[in-house]
Amino acid sequence: MTINTLIIDDEENARSNLKLILEEYCPSINVVAEAGSADDARQLIAEEEPDLLFLDINMPNEDGFELLDSLENKNFSVIFITAHNQFAIKALKAGAIDYIEKPIDIEDLQAAVKKVKVKDGGDGNVDYNMIRNIINEHKNDDKSDIIAVPTLSGYEIIKIEDIIHLVADESYTKIFLTNGKKCTSSMTIAKYEKVLNDNVFYRVHKSHIINTRHHLKEFNRHDGNMAIMDNGEAIPVARRKLSGFINKIKTF
Repeated sequence: MTINTLIIDDEENARSNLKLILEEYCPSINVVAEAGSADDARQLIAEEEPDLLFLDINMPNEDGFELLDSLENKNFSVIFITAHNQFAIKALKAGAIDYIEKPIDIEDLQAAVKKVKVKDGGDGNVDYNMIRNIINEHKNDDKSDIIAVPTLSGYEIIKIEDIIHLVADESYTKIFLTNGKKCTSSMTIAKYEKVLNDNVFYRVHKSHIINTRHHLKEFNRHDGNMAIMDNGEAIPVARRKLSGFINKIKTF
């Protein structure tokens, strides 16, 4: 499958770098053109009818979302490119659209490309306004403050300090909060391990991540190495994780 692709970024070096990476690591991608502005992009989209856009969010005069708003037909997929390193963006990677952070991570890029479906209506069902509102609302937040959790119905914005622990549930993750609420996320616990701040969270078991910074009450060796959370939950600490866990809580 060949994916005809348009790269849209106001930085020429960024476009060249991405093109070189795509040529080496993503053989299904065929870069048909590059655009340095939204105006140029509109013309090229009409001429080339690409399957995929790599679209920089932050461009002068007209940003990536404004470009999408101006297009009547969106018969293509979109992978956003952004320099914003924050959880609100990282967590959205599990959704129907994807984000690539600068500097570009090869594995993230390849994973995003695998999601692309050629000429199936693209991302026409994606609520770009919702995504934009999440980014605008939280773009000045410290990355340890909030996370956008992909759920079966959309996204839920949660404060990091309100998360007590996370539990794997097959390909989903259950997130337990301080108000007693339980949120079911469509993102796997392995992805949460990658995006969550490791100064706050620790994966103590293949099925469990706990908030060591805010909600760990005690560690009990007598009943099989259990992390006791302040909501009364006893979370098992796997033997292979024990040394790292002990070292982490000693630093508090």
